[in-house]
Amino acid sequence: MISIELARALRTAGLRWHPRSGDGFVIETAEAGGEVYTVSEMTVEVHEHPGGSLIGFNGTTEWALDSVDLGDTLWLPREDQLRELLRDGFVSLTTERVDGDTLYLVTAVIRGDERRYEALSAVDAYGEAVLDLIVRSLVADDEAGVGRES
Repeated sequence: MISIELARALRTAGLRWHPRSGDGFVIETAEAGGEVYTVSEMTVEVHEHPGGSLIGFNGTTEWALDSVDLGDTLWLPREDQLRELLRDGFVSLTTERVDGDTLYLVTAVIRGDERRYEALSAVDAYGEAVLDLIVRSLVADDEAGVGRES
């Protein structure tokens, strides 16, 4: 599972979540306790309302939670979802042993430059690559004046 810190950094950088079945998330409130939930048509569904999306909990008895605002959740993207976000920029995933630890290395082409990202898990290595893609895209757009009024 992706680290909470990296998931937050991706959200802060601009990665948006459109919940679908199988997605993992945590609720970011003091009462939630950091438990990981999975969107599923059986127990956790997304309900669209004019005021925004709510995640509904059907048949849960652990605590009296009927729904939670999407803004109070943090998406925990999976390895396959992060790889998909890299699109054609993804080159490879390899492993390397360093001091008894396995490092996961993602190689990706980001804005024309081949770069390597390493982490102790494959999902975090992919997450670092996606974070760099977002940040470099924002910087390049800013330098090009994209989004500025004339």
